[in-house]
Amino acid sequence: MFQPKDEKETIEILKNLLKFSNQDIAKIKIYLNLLLEANKKHNFIGKKTENYVWIRHVLDSAQLVKYISFKNKGSLADLGSGAGFPGIILAIFNKNNNFHVKLYDKSPVKCNFLQLVVNNIKIKAEIINCNIFHEKINCRYIVSRGFKKIDKMIQVSREIIQKPHKMIILKGKSAQEELKNASKKIKLKYSLVESITSKESQIVIIDS
Repeated sequence: MFQPKDEKETIEILKNLLKFSNQDIAKIKIYLNLLLEANKKHNFIGKKTENYVWIRHVLDSAQLVKYISFKNKGSLADLGSGAGFPGIILAIFNKNNNFHVKLYDKSPVKCNFLQLVVNNIKIKAEIINCNIFHEKINCRYIVSRGFKKIDKMIQVSREIIQKPHKMIILKGKSAQEELKNASKKIKLKYSLVESITSKESQIVIIDS
């Protein structure tokens, strides 16, 4: 897979490979401007990643559209959405009024920022400020990026999320070890896909 080296090449991948529209790209740019401004105060993303935000955060999130069907009625939950990756990017891509994107985070500061983004770029996404361990979630797709280790995600899947659902988890080089540990406790049906942003990163897909 060709890996981009800058914003321009990343945008070409977003448009040509992942089918983001010019309007989507414009919304992402507004979102990133809001994020980088807010990051001066809140450190929503690592300072060292600000110069690589298109590759490190946007493309990393955007690649998940390949594993989600937005055409039919359904819903998606981004657990621990934080600054909005991947949830905001997926909400920008979604054009189906019958497909609902829900962003869960327990931090009021982060939820206020997410609502600011939603209001500014006018996308359809519900912000839910809560501790997910106190919730019951009914969504066809569950996505997460740096939220919990896989064994904890399995616990969430079994105890909180109604079935059936598909979990799509963005992971670094710890994916194999976390899957190995989780498999000791329960038999898992999963697939592992290499991320398009880094050879060391993986996408874990679990059907429940």
